[in-house]
Amino acid sequence: MLNPADQHTILVTCPKGLPPFLRAELEGLGLPAQELTAGVETRGDMLTAMRLNLCVRTGHRVLLELARRRAKDPDGLAAALGQLPWEDIIPADGHLTVDSSVVNDFVNDTRFANQKAKDAICDRITMHRGRRPDSGPEPVGACVFLHWRGDALTVYLDTTGYPLPRRGYRKMPHKAPLQETLAAGIVLATRFDAASEHFLSPMCGSGTLAIEAALLGLARAPGLLRSDFAFRHLIDFDAEAYETLRRELNSQARKTLPCRILASDNDPAAVEAARQNARTAGVEAHIKFSLADFRETEVPEGPGVCVLNPEYGERLGESPELEPLYAAIGDFFKKRLPGWRGYVFTGNAALAKHVGLRPRRRIPLFNAKIECRLLEYEMYQGTRRSPRES
Repeated sequence: MLNPADQHTILVTCPKGLPPFLRAELEGLGLPAQELTAGVETRGDMLTAMRLNLCVRTGHRVLLELARRRAKDPDGLAAALGQLPWEDIIPADGHLTVDSSVVNDFVNDTRFANQKAKDAICDRITMHRGRRPDSGPEPVGACVFLHWRGDALTVYLDTTGYPLPRRGYRKMPHKAPLQETLAAGIVLATRFDAASEHFLSPMCGSGTLAIEAALLGLARAPGLLRSDFAFRHLIDFDAEAYETLRRELNSQARKTLPCRILASDNDPAAVEAARQNARTAGVEAHIKFSLADFRETEVPEGPGVCVLNPEYGERLGESPELEPLYAAIGDFFKKRLPGWRGYVFTGNAALAKHVGLRPRRRIPLFNAKIECRLLEYEMYQGTRRSPRES
């Protein structure tokens, strides 16, 4: 039996570029955190894994380590997995999905490793319980993840199932939308403080940046938007502890925002998609949507953060045609946002030069496989002078 109180190594995966923000999230939850290239490791029990699934904004999967074994080849993999007490972890009348990351001389297709692992696990369960779980590629039940390098095998329970970016609110994605975890990472990178700053999202597209800013400002755990996780399909799932955790997190959320969050786009379909997505996320009342070119968007009085995610020529347009757009963004920052911090998220360094301003910070992030930069521009009130000039 997998004791819910046992301590395990827990790996929370994320795309490259996001580990510093994910580490800060885990530390904010009071957990130790070791930053990796594409994730963060911590320690905890099954309740810790539940909390991470509900709370983290920049993670993709919460993997609870079960065992480390040696497996030279596929037969060795099956033998190693057959030694673990799966009959006490995965229901015989449930559903099993196996996924893996494999670098092994005897395996050139992870699907083969996945199938070999599923057979070994299901054979063990059948031997002890008299029946075999259903299995398939969709993570609709219990999930196992294998990290296999050479003969070093680490076996994880994937407590998440469908990745955490699938919050469930983006019913109308519009075109080239930002993934939810990336949008959350961008908002965290801006150091947005809802207690003292407004948040502006021109070119809002499907509204993901504004929605993630609202969820952050309201201290709403993003996982509360989901109805299912893989840990719910394990034999030792503690439904009472899970519901208590959900009630606790709900009680910590704020009802109102002291700041204003505004989202605009010059495409009516985008504005409608963003509004419907915000409605599904339960934050429509906290975001003002408008149909406007970014240069004409409303800018509230007081300090704030403005984030633009313009096209950058990789998928939606050609670079030369976009140069005037980037120049206009620089003009918008200078003329309309004194006292604000302006940000441009782009995967095209050449286009970024046309903003015409020197970025204060360049934060590397990845949009799928595209290496991008979040460029920060600090707009000063009046003219910024050096001490000598003063």
